[in-house]
Amino acid sequence: MKVLIVESNPDLGRVWQRHLQRQEAEVTLVETQEAAILALYGTAFDIIVLDLVLETGSALAVADFASYRRPDTRVIFVTNTTFFSDGSIFAHSANACAYVQSSTPPEDLAAMVEHYAAGR
Repeated sequence: MKVLIVESNPDLGRVWQRHLQRQEAEVTLVETQEAAILALYGTAFDIIVLDLVLETGSALAVADFASYRRPDTRVIFVTNTTFFSDGSIFAHSANACAYVQSSTPPEDLAAMVEHYAAGR
């Protein structure tokens, strides 16, 4: 299972990365829109864990590019805000499969990644 994590907070991203690596996932961790797009050029990821509010760049641009470049790749959006809390993220991003809070326990997020990547 190949996972791309796009998270501006490197400490949080590393926590998620470690949990996924324990499940034997191959994980790439990046912090910006530009780095995410470069990663998507070179690798076909099964799933992307994407912070909805990136410090540098746009999460929706990353999801849109992934939809174009890697149409089978699904996206789990994570956030610590109430943006899209009404579920409208699914109308804005065709490859969205889940929307969770950044505070979701890492083991729960890892289980969701495994579930949605398996359904690919």
